[in-house]
Amino acid sequence: MHVIFVEPAFPVNQREFVGALRAVGATVTAVGEASQDSLDPQLKGWLEHYIQVPSVVDEAAMLKAVRWIQDRRWVDRLEATVEAHILPVAHVREACEIPGTSARSAYLCRDKPAMKEVLREGGIACAASLGSGDREEILAFAAQEGFPLIIKPRAGAGASGTYRVDDEDRLNQVLDEMGVGHGGNVAVEEFVEGHEGFYDTITGGGEIIQDFVTHYFPNVLEAMRHRWISPQFIATNRVDQAEDYREVRKMGKRVLELLELHTTATHMEWFFGPKGLKFSEIGCRPPGVRAWELYNAGNDLDLYHEWAMAIVHGHASRPASRRFSAGMIALRPTQDGQIAGYEGLDLIQSEYKEFVIDYHLPGEGTPTQPVDAGYMANAWVRLRHPDFDQLREMLDRVGKTVKVVAR
Repeated sequence: MHVIFVEPAFPVNQREFVGALRAVGATVTAVGEASQDSLDPQLKGWLEHYIQVPSVVDEAAMLKAVRWIQDRRWVDRLEATVEAHILPVAHVREACEIPGTSARSAYLCRDKPAMKEVLREGGIACAASLGSGDREEILAFAAQEGFPLIIKPRAGAGASGTYRVDDEDRLNQVLDEMGVGHGGNVAVEEFVEGHEGFYDTITGGGEIIQDFVTHYFPNVLEAMRHRWISPQFIATNRVDQAEDYREVRKMGKRVLELLELHTTATHMEWFFGPKGLKFSEIGCRPPGVRAWELYNAGNDLDLYHEWAMAIVHGHASRPASRRFSAGMIALRPTQDGQIAGYEGLDLIQSEYKEFVIDYHLPGEGTPTQPVDAGYMANAWVRLRHPDFDQLREMLDRVGKTVKVVAR
Protein backbone atom coordinates (compact mmCIF):
# COMPACT_ATOMS: atom_id res chain seq x y z
CA MET A 1 0.00 0.00 0.00
CA HIS A 2 1.20 3.52 -0.85
CA VAL A 3 0.24 6.19 1.71
CA ILE A 4 0.74 9.95 1.49
CA PHE A 5 1.19 11.33 5.00
CA VAL A 6 0.68 15.03 5.63
CA GLU A 7 3.22 16.93 7.72
CA PRO A 8 5.70 14.36 9.08
CA ALA A 9 7.92 16.78 11.03
CA PHE A 10 5.74 18.98 13.25
CA PRO A 11 4.66 18.47 15.94
CA VAL A 12 7.50 16.12 16.85
CA ASN A 13 5.35 13.01 17.35
CA GLN A 14 4.19 13.17 13.71
CA ARG A 15 7.26 11.18 12.73
CA GLU A 16 5.88 8.24 14.76
CA PHE A 17 2.98 7.84 12.33
CA VAL A 18 5.42 7.61 9.43
CA GLY A 19 7.59 5.05 11.21
CA ALA A 20 4.53 2.97 12.09
CA LEU A 21 3.27 2.97 8.50
CA ARG A 22 6.65 1.71 7.29
CA ALA A 23 6.74 -0.92 10.05
CA VAL A 24 3.43 -2.46 8.92
CA GLY A 25 4.47 -2.64 5.28
CA ALA A 26 3.38 0.63 3.68
CA THR A 27 5.37 2.74 1.26
CA VAL A 28 5.19 6.34 2.50
CA THR A 29 5.40 9.63 0.66
CA ALA A 30 5.08 12.77 2.77
CA VAL A 31 4.02 16.35 2.18
CA GLY A 32 5.10 18.96 4.72
CA GLU A 33 6.15 22.53 5.35
CA ALA A 34 9.75 21.97 6.49
CA SER A 35 12.63 21.70 4.04
CA GLN A 36 13.78 18.22 3.16
CA ASP A 37 17.25 19.03 4.51
CA SER A 38 15.76 19.72 7.95
CA LEU A 39 14.33 16.20 8.28
CA ASP A 40 16.38 13.84 10.43
CA PRO A 41 18.10 10.90 8.70
CA GLN A 42 15.81 8.24 10.16
CA LEU A 43 12.67 10.07 9.01
CA LYS A 44 14.17 10.56 5.54
CA GLY A 45 14.94 6.85 5.43
CA TRP A 46 11.30 5.97 6.05
CA LEU A 47 10.10 8.10 3.12
CA GLU A 48 10.07 7.15 -0.52
CA HIS A 49 9.64 10.81 -1.44
CA TYR A 50 9.06 14.16 0.28
CA ILE A 51 7.42 17.29 -1.12
CA GLN A 52 7.67 20.66 0.58
CA VAL A 53 4.71 23.05 0.31
CA PRO A 54 4.31 26.57 1.76
CA SER A 55 1.38 25.42 3.90
CA VAL A 56 -0.40 22.08 4.27
CA VAL A 57 -3.68 23.95 4.76
CA ASP A 58 -3.24 25.66 1.36
CA GLU A 59 -5.56 23.41 -0.62
CA ALA A 60 -4.31 24.55 -4.01
CA ALA A 61 -0.70 23.78 -3.09
CA MET A 62 -1.69 20.44 -1.57
CA LEU A 63 -3.77 19.48 -4.59
CA LYS A 64 -0.83 20.23 -6.90
CA ALA A 65 1.53 18.15 -4.74
CA VAL A 66 -0.80 15.16 -4.46
CA ARG A 67 -1.56 15.13 -8.19
CA TRP A 68 2.17 15.25 -8.93
CA ILE A 69 2.56 12.13 -6.79
CA GLN A 70 -0.44 10.43 -8.44
CA ASP A 71 1.06 11.05 -11.89
CA ARG A 72 4.01 8.90 -10.87
CA ARG A 73 2.41 6.07 -8.89
CA TRP A 74 -0.87 4.84 -7.47
CA VAL A 75 -1.93 6.34 -4.13
CA ASP A 76 -4.04 4.18 -1.79
CA ARG A 77 -4.46 6.58 1.14
CA LEU A 78 -3.93 10.25 1.99
CA GLU A 79 -3.73 10.72 5.77
CA ALA A 80 -3.50 13.61 8.25
CA THR A 81 -3.66 13.53 12.05
CA VAL A 82 -3.52 17.20 13.13
CA GLU A 83 -6.85 18.97 13.77
CA ALA A 84 -6.15 21.96 11.52
CA HIS A 85 -5.09 19.70 8.62
CA ILE A 86 -8.07 17.34 8.59
CA LEU A 87 -10.58 19.35 6.53
CA PRO A 88 -8.18 20.76 3.89
CA VAL A 89 -6.73 17.28 3.38
CA ALA A 90 -10.24 15.82 3.06
CA HIS A 91 -11.03 18.30 0.28
CA VAL A 92 -7.84 17.30 -1.56
CA ARG A 93 -8.58 13.60 -0.95
CA GLU A 94 -11.98 13.92 -2.62
CA ALA A 95 -10.63 16.00 -5.50
CA CYS A 96 -8.04 13.29 -6.16
CA GLU A 97 -10.52 10.42 -5.61
CA ILE A 98 -8.45 8.80 -2.87
CA PRO A 99 -10.31 6.64 -0.31
CA GLY A 100 -10.60 7.89 3.27
CA THR A 101 -12.53 10.28 5.49
CA SER A 102 -14.88 12.38 3.36
CA ALA A 103 -15.05 16.15 3.28
CA ARG A 104 -18.55 15.94 4.78
CA SER A 105 -17.33 13.88 7.72
CA ALA A 106 -14.33 16.14 8.25
CA TYR A 107 -16.54 19.24 8.12
CA LEU A 108 -19.00 17.80 10.64
CA CYS A 109 -16.12 17.04 13.00
CA ARG A 110 -15.00 20.68 12.80
CA ASP A 111 -18.31 22.57 12.85
CA LYS A 112 -19.89 21.83 16.21
CA PRO A 113 -23.46 23.09 15.57
CA ALA A 114 -23.66 21.19 12.26
CA MET A 115 -22.24 18.10 13.97
CA LYS A 116 -24.84 18.20 16.73
CA GLU A 117 -27.68 18.73 14.26
CA VAL A 118 -26.77 15.55 12.38
CA LEU A 119 -26.30 13.56 15.58
CA ARG A 120 -29.56 14.73 17.17
CA GLU A 121 -31.40 13.64 14.03
CA GLY A 122 -29.72 10.24 14.46
CA GLY A 123 -30.91 9.84 18.04
CA ILE A 124 -27.80 11.00 19.94
CA ALA A 125 -28.52 13.07 23.07
CA CYS A 126 -26.70 16.39 22.74
CA ALA A 127 -26.87 19.77 24.43
CA ALA A 128 -29.20 22.28 22.76
CA SER A 129 -27.01 24.34 20.45
CA LEU A 130 -26.89 27.11 17.87
CA GLY A 131 -24.29 28.24 15.37
CA SER A 132 -24.67 31.91 14.51
CA GLY A 133 -23.06 35.24 13.87
CA ASP A 134 -26.35 37.07 14.54
CA ARG A 135 -26.41 38.65 18.00
CA GLU A 136 -30.19 38.88 18.15
CA GLU A 137 -30.55 35.21 17.23
CA ILE A 138 -28.08 34.30 19.96
CA LEU A 139 -29.88 36.42 22.55
CA ALA A 140 -33.17 34.78 21.57
CA PHE A 141 -31.56 31.35 22.04
CA ALA A 142 -30.35 32.45 25.49
CA ALA A 143 -33.84 33.62 26.43
CA GLN A 144 -35.30 30.28 25.35
CA GLU A 145 -32.67 27.97 26.91
CA GLY A 146 -31.67 30.05 29.94
CA PHE A 147 -28.27 30.42 31.58
CA PRO A 148 -25.58 29.26 31.99
CA LEU A 149 -24.48 28.83 28.38
CA ILE A 150 -21.23 27.78 26.73
CA ILE A 151 -19.77 29.95 23.95
CA LYS A 152 -16.97 28.58 21.78
CA PRO A 153 -15.52 28.91 18.27
CA ARG A 154 -17.49 26.89 15.72
CA ALA A 155 -14.34 25.04 14.69
CA GLY A 156 -12.37 25.11 17.94
CA ALA A 157 -10.57 22.19 19.56
CA GLY A 158 -10.79 21.24 23.24
CA ALA A 159 -11.42 24.09 25.67
CA SER A 160 -9.50 26.67 23.64
CA GLY A 161 -11.47 29.91 23.39
CA THR A 162 -14.39 28.44 25.35
CA TYR A 163 -16.41 30.53 27.80
CA ARG A 164 -19.14 29.85 30.32
CA VAL A 165 -21.58 32.77 30.57
CA ASP A 166 -24.03 33.08 33.45
CA ASP A 167 -26.03 36.15 32.49
CA GLU A 168 -26.86 38.42 29.56
CA ASP A 169 -24.24 41.05 30.42
CA ARG A 170 -21.45 38.48 30.31
CA LEU A 171 -22.92 36.98 27.13
CA ASN A 172 -22.77 40.37 25.40
CA GLN A 173 -19.22 40.90 26.62
CA VAL A 174 -18.07 37.54 25.22
CA LEU A 175 -19.88 38.13 21.92
CA ASP A 176 -18.03 41.44 21.62
CA GLU A 177 -14.70 39.72 22.33
CA MET A 178 -15.42 37.09 19.66
CA GLY A 179 -16.44 39.66 17.04
CA VAL A 180 -20.10 38.68 16.75
CA GLY A 181 -21.78 41.44 14.76
CA HIS A 182 -18.50 42.14 12.96
CA GLY A 183 -18.05 38.88 11.08
CA GLY A 184 -17.55 36.57 14.05
CA ASN A 185 -19.50 33.32 14.15
CA VAL A 186 -19.76 31.17 17.26
CA ALA A 187 -21.24 28.00 18.68
CA VAL A 188 -23.65 28.56 21.57
CA GLU A 189 -24.63 25.58 23.71
CA GLU A 190 -26.74 24.68 26.68
CA PHE A 191 -24.52 24.13 29.73
CA VAL A 192 -24.62 20.43 30.59
CA GLU A 193 -24.21 19.64 34.27
CA GLY A 194 -22.30 16.47 35.08
CA HIS A 195 -19.02 14.59 35.03
CA GLU A 196 -16.89 15.02 31.90
CA GLY A 197 -14.80 12.43 30.10
CA PHE A 198 -13.63 11.34 26.70
CA TYR A 199 -13.93 8.25 24.53
CA ASP A 200 -11.12 7.62 22.05
CA THR A 201 -11.13 5.07 19.26
CA ILE A 202 -9.25 3.75 16.29
CA THR A 203 -11.57 2.46 13.59
CA GLY A 204 -10.68 0.17 10.73
CA GLY A 205 -13.05 -0.76 7.91
CA GLY A 206 -16.02 0.69 9.80
CA GLU A 207 -15.33 -1.25 13.03
CA ILE A 208 -13.92 -0.02 16.33
CA ILE A 209 -10.66 -1.92 16.72
CA GLN A 210 -9.26 -0.08 19.78
CA ASP A 211 -11.12 2.03 22.33
CA PHE A 212 -10.42 3.79 25.62
CA VAL A 213 -12.44 5.72 28.20
CA THR A 214 -10.87 8.57 30.17
CA HIS A 215 -12.20 10.73 33.02
CA TYR A 216 -11.49 14.39 33.80
CA PHE A 217 -11.12 15.48 37.44
CA PRO A 218 -12.49 18.16 37.57
CA ASN A 219 -14.22 19.15 34.31
CA VAL A 220 -12.06 21.03 31.84
CA LEU A 221 -13.58 24.51 32.12
CA GLU A 222 -13.24 24.49 35.89
CA ALA A 223 -9.69 23.17 35.64
CA MET A 224 -8.66 25.95 33.26
CA ARG A 225 -10.01 28.75 35.50
CA HIS A 226 -8.33 28.18 38.87
CA ARG A 227 -4.64 28.07 39.75
CA TRP A 228 -5.19 26.10 42.97
CA ILE A 229 -6.60 23.11 41.05
CA SER A 230 -4.15 20.40 39.97
CA PRO A 231 -6.29 18.84 37.23
CA GLN A 232 -6.13 15.17 36.33
CA PHE A 233 -7.31 12.83 33.67
CA ILE A 234 -7.34 9.08 34.15
CA ALA A 235 -7.79 6.37 31.51
CA THR A 236 -9.68 3.52 33.16
CA ASN A 237 -8.88 -0.16 32.74
CA ARG A 238 -12.46 -1.13 33.63
CA VAL A 239 -13.82 -0.54 30.13
CA ASP A 240 -14.68 -4.17 29.50
CA GLN A 241 -16.13 -4.97 32.94
CA ALA A 242 -18.13 -1.96 34.13
CA GLU A 243 -21.77 -1.70 33.08
CA ASP A 244 -21.53 2.11 33.08
CA TYR A 245 -19.23 2.10 30.06
CA ARG A 246 -21.55 0.10 27.83
CA GLU A 247 -23.70 3.18 27.26
CA VAL A 248 -20.65 5.31 26.41
CA ARG A 249 -19.39 2.72 23.94
CA LYS A 250 -22.83 2.27 22.39
CA MET A 251 -23.18 6.04 21.93
CA GLY A 252 -19.68 6.26 20.48
CA LYS A 253 -20.35 3.50 17.97
CA ARG A 254 -23.52 5.25 16.81
CA VAL A 255 -21.72 8.61 16.47
CA LEU A 256 -19.05 7.00 14.30
CA GLU A 257 -21.73 5.42 12.10
CA LEU A 258 -23.65 8.68 11.68
CA LEU A 259 -20.52 10.66 10.82
CA GLU A 260 -19.18 7.84 8.59
CA LEU A 261 -15.80 7.68 10.31
CA HIS A 262 -14.72 4.31 8.95
CA THR A 263 -10.91 4.21 9.22
CA THR A 264 -9.39 6.86 11.45
CA ALA A 265 -8.42 7.84 14.96
CA THR A 266 -11.15 9.72 16.86
CA HIS A 267 -11.48 11.73 20.06
CA MET A 268 -14.98 12.14 21.54
CA GLU A 269 -16.02 14.21 24.59
CA TRP A 270 -19.06 13.32 26.74
CA PHE A 271 -20.87 14.35 29.94
CA PHE A 272 -22.85 12.26 32.39
CA GLY A 273 -25.13 13.96 34.90
CA PRO A 274 -28.73 14.52 36.00
CA LYS A 275 -29.92 14.43 32.38
CA GLY A 276 -28.05 11.18 31.67
CA LEU A 277 -25.29 10.66 29.09
CA LYS A 278 -24.80 13.54 26.67
CA PHE A 279 -22.50 13.75 23.68
CA SER A 280 -20.31 16.87 23.52
CA GLU A 281 -18.08 16.82 20.42
CA ILE A 282 -15.74 14.68 18.31
CA GLY A 283 -12.58 15.10 16.28
CA CYS A 284 -11.47 12.65 13.59
CA ARG A 285 -7.88 12.63 14.82
CA PRO A 286 -5.94 11.35 17.84
CA PRO A 287 -6.50 12.99 21.23
CA GLY A 288 -4.21 15.76 22.42
CA VAL A 289 -2.24 16.01 25.68
CA ARG A 290 -0.29 12.87 24.68
CA ALA A 291 -3.17 10.67 25.81
CA TRP A 292 -2.03 7.84 23.54
CA GLU A 293 1.09 7.51 25.70
CA LEU A 294 -1.14 6.85 28.72
CA TYR A 295 -3.09 4.24 26.78
CA ASN A 296 0.13 2.57 25.69
CA ALA A 297 1.43 2.45 29.28
CA GLY A 298 -1.82 0.98 30.57
CA ASN A 299 -2.49 -1.52 27.79
CA ASP A 300 0.81 -2.93 26.51
CA LEU A 301 0.24 -1.29 23.12
CA ASP A 302 1.85 1.01 20.60
CA LEU A 303 -1.08 3.03 19.29
CA TYR A 304 0.92 4.50 16.42
CA HIS A 305 1.37 0.89 15.28
CA GLU A 306 -2.33 0.17 15.84
CA TRP A 307 -3.31 3.26 13.83
CA ALA A 308 -1.04 2.16 11.00
CA MET A 309 -2.52 -1.35 11.14
CA ALA A 310 -5.99 0.18 10.72
CA ILE A 311 -4.91 2.30 7.74
CA VAL A 312 -2.98 -0.43 5.94
CA HIS A 313 -4.69 -3.68 7.01
CA GLY A 314 -8.06 -2.63 8.47
CA HIS A 315 -7.64 -4.44 11.79
CA ALA A 316 -5.73 -4.34 15.09
CA SER A 317 -2.55 -6.28 15.78
CA ARG A 318 -3.76 -7.27 19.26
CA PRO A 319 -6.35 -6.21 21.85
CA ALA A 320 -5.67 -3.77 24.67
CA SER A 321 -4.57 -5.64 27.80
CA ARG A 322 -6.39 -3.31 30.27
CA ARG A 323 -3.64 -4.18 32.81
CA PHE A 324 -3.43 -0.69 34.29
CA SER A 325 -5.39 2.48 34.70
CA ALA A 326 -3.08 5.34 33.72
CA GLY A 327 -3.40 8.98 34.63
CA MET A 328 -1.80 12.39 34.55
CA ILE A 329 -1.86 15.31 36.97
CA ALA A 330 -0.89 18.85 36.00
CA LEU A 331 1.02 20.81 38.66
CA ARG A 332 0.50 24.57 38.57
CA PRO A 333 3.18 27.04 39.77
CA THR A 334 2.31 28.96 42.92
CA GLN A 335 2.29 32.19 40.90
CA ASP A 336 3.29 33.61 37.53
CA GLY A 337 7.00 34.31 37.16
CA GLN A 338 9.89 31.84 37.06
CA ILE A 339 10.30 28.37 38.54
CA ALA A 340 12.22 28.65 41.83
CA GLY A 341 12.11 25.00 42.94
CA TYR A 342 9.96 22.10 44.07
CA GLU A 343 8.65 20.67 47.31
CA GLY A 344 7.54 17.11 48.03
CA LEU A 345 9.38 15.37 45.19
CA ASP A 346 10.28 12.40 47.40
CA LEU A 347 6.72 11.17 46.92
CA ILE A 348 7.19 10.50 43.21
CA GLN A 349 10.92 9.80 43.23
CA SER A 350 10.85 7.16 45.95
CA GLU A 351 7.46 6.25 47.44
CA TYR A 352 5.61 6.04 44.09
CA LYS A 353 8.64 5.17 41.97
CA GLU A 354 7.31 1.80 40.76
CA PHE A 355 4.07 3.43 39.55
CA VAL A 356 5.64 6.38 37.71
CA ILE A 357 5.35 6.39 33.93
CA ASP A 358 7.26 9.67 33.59
CA TYR A 359 7.21 13.27 34.74
CA HIS A 360 8.19 16.74 33.60
CA LEU A 361 9.71 19.23 36.05
CA PRO A 362 10.96 22.42 34.33
CA GLY A 363 14.25 23.64 35.76
CA GLU A 364 14.82 26.65 37.99
CA GLY A 365 14.56 29.90 36.08
CA THR A 366 12.09 28.52 33.53
CA PRO A 367 9.32 31.06 32.86
CA THR A 368 5.92 29.84 34.04
CA GLN A 369 3.00 29.43 31.67
CA PRO A 370 -0.52 30.73 32.46
CA VAL A 371 -3.14 28.50 34.05
CA ASP A 372 -5.22 28.30 30.87
CA ALA A 373 -2.23 27.21 28.74
CA GLY A 374 -3.14 23.55 29.18
CA TYR A 375 -2.37 20.40 31.14
CA MET A 376 1.24 20.04 29.96
CA ALA A 377 2.23 23.71 29.98
CA ASN A 378 4.14 23.54 33.28
CA ALA A 379 5.04 20.55 35.49
CA TRP A 380 3.21 17.22 35.30
CA VAL A 381 3.39 13.65 36.55
CA ARG A 382 1.99 10.45 34.99
CA LEU A 383 1.31 7.29 37.00
CA ARG A 384 -0.28 3.89 36.41
CA HIS A 385 -1.80 1.31 38.76
CA PRO A 386 -3.93 -1.84 38.33
CA ASP A 387 -6.73 -0.32 40.44
CA PHE A 388 -8.47 2.82 39.15
CA ASP A 389 -9.58 4.05 42.58
CA GLN A 390 -6.15 3.64 44.11
CA LEU A 391 -4.57 5.46 41.17
CA ARG A 392 -6.93 8.37 41.69
CA GLU A 393 -5.99 8.53 45.39
CA MET A 394 -2.31 8.52 44.43
CA LEU A 395 -2.75 11.35 41.94
CA ASP A 396 -4.73 13.33 44.52
CA ARG A 397 -1.87 12.92 46.97
CA VAL A 398 0.67 14.06 44.36
CA GLY A 399 -1.44 17.18 43.80
CA LYS A 400 -1.52 17.96 47.53
CA THR A 401 2.12 17.14 48.21
CA VAL A 402 4.23 18.24 45.23
CA LYS A 403 4.49 22.02 44.96
CA VAL A 404 5.91 24.03 42.08
CA VAL A 405 7.36 27.12 43.71
CA ALA A 406 7.54 30.20 41.51
CA ARG A 407 8.69 33.76 42.16
